[in-house]
Amino acid sequence: MPKWLSSRVRHALLIAIVVWISGCSAAPPENLPTPIEGYNHTSAAINRFTVNGGGGPNIGPHQGGGKQNCCVSLPTKWRPDLKVVIEWEKDPDPYASQYWPQPRYSDAWSKAAAEHETHYTHHRAVVELPPYDRVGAVVVHFFPCDQVKVIATLHAYGHPQYAIKEPLNMEEPKTCQNS
Repeated sequence: MPKWLSSRVRHALLIAIVVWISGCSAAPPENLPTPIEGYNHTSAAINRFTVNGGGGPNIGPHQGGGKQNCCVSLPTKWRPDLKVVIEWEKDPDPYASQYWPQPRYSDAWSKAAAEHETHYTHHRAVVELPPYDRVGAVVVHFFPCDQVKVIATLHAYGHPQYAIKEPLNMEEPKTCQNS
């Protein structure tokens, strides 16, 4: 080091270099914040959903993807029996308001909307997360009869390596076994 640097400056530079180098070799984190995405394979609307308390986007009937919300924490390495808790609110008749005769946002319309909300249903499922090599996004698929599948993936829906193959516009049974 140049002679003109004081011993304090040299000491501070040496500490800064050691801290910088040690920061480069730090162990990887055990968990990562992971975006949440969803696909709705039903004729209902998914008004809101969560994965382990982290919020996902609302999803219209037979829609999904393109919108991610932040976040759920997942381990960087998958482990057996890794489960997530999915909670969601469903509107079974998402297009009902287009037939209401009341002027939009009038008191009568607001009353009809409040009545409509009483038909929303709330659901919860504890789902095992299939193995993953690298965490990309946590993707929840909502199926008829209040069934869900969850994956952690780097691939987009429709990609050959995407694990879920069911079409968005699925035929729904008239009755469900779990109802």
